[in-house]
Amino acid sequence: MAKMKLQGSFVALITPFNADGAVDFGAFRTLLDFHARHATAAVLIMGSTGETSLLSPEEKKRIIVETAKMKRASMRLFFGCTGNNTESTIDSVRFARDNGADGAILAAPAYICASEADIERFFLDVADASDLPLGIYNNPPRVKTDLHWDNLLRLFRHENYVVHKESTARVAQVAQVLAAKPDVAVMCCDSPNLGLVVPTMSLGGHGTANMTGNVAPAEMAALSRPWSSYPDAETFRRTYLKILPLLHFTYSAINPVAVKSLMKAVGLPAGDLRRPLTGLEGEALAKGVRIVQELGLSAAYGYKPKPAAIAA
Repeated sequence: MAKMKLQGSFVALITPFNADGAVDFGAFRTLLDFHARHATAAVLIMGSTGETSLLSPEEKKRIIVETAKMKRASMRLFFGCTGNNTESTIDSVRFARDNGADGAILAAPAYICASEADIERFFLDVADASDLPLGIYNNPPRVKTDLHWDNLLRLFRHENYVVHKESTARVAQVAQVLAAKPDVAVMCCDSPNLGLVVPTMSLGGHGTANMTGNVAPAEMAALSRPWSSYPDAETFRRTYLKILPLLHFTYSAINPVAVKSLMKAVGLPAGDLRRPLTGLEGEALAKGVRIVQELGLSAAYGYKPKPAAIAA
């Protein structure tokens, strides 16, 4: 069977909460509609942006069941399915598959700081256990383990792997993967501090796996379009330089503190962060609201920033 082909903006969605702290499924529907209207190619639910480590096992299952019912033909729906060990991860992937997921994104299990060899085996064991399309999230700042391109290229021979998201700061890593032309979509984190977006797209990358698309989906879709001509490169350059202040803002605090705080401030249905995380306030938040206004995003998306956030 042919592999799934992905390209463009792959947005790591926040998890919206009600005032009482429960998951807000009405808000999930609103946000998914929002992304489908603005050219988001795929959405990741329950990634690090979705506060996945702060969700209960019961919440995670219900999120999969309910949001999978909200799928759009134009937009793939992936779920973060990494568990604490291999078996729990396999169980989560199978549950997602059985309930209508388009795919799952996997990182190394957190906290254990396993060797690269053990994590390579982990990814292979999970891929062997289901036919659900999978992605690898190489994110050493969160999980310690850092896969070398040799590990990654071996893993990408598996028919179930369709996406690679790189969140190191190594351009050479992305270049080596792209040079090998694996049958996966090679994407990068949108953090301007890692500095991978420009080289990844210029070397033939297929898009970005980003969180800034939570606030600027159409702009991230333009930024994440693979280059096939000079106009594509020019659109990228113009878009990247324009939204660079927003990229820096969304990474000004640990993910997803800045982006979720900003979403709430401009009127998107986000809710509060789950404790112990707390939202930005005062000038730290007002700066993000000013950036949204200066970039014309309030007018483009109908955002209505709260007066308290503007006046801070």
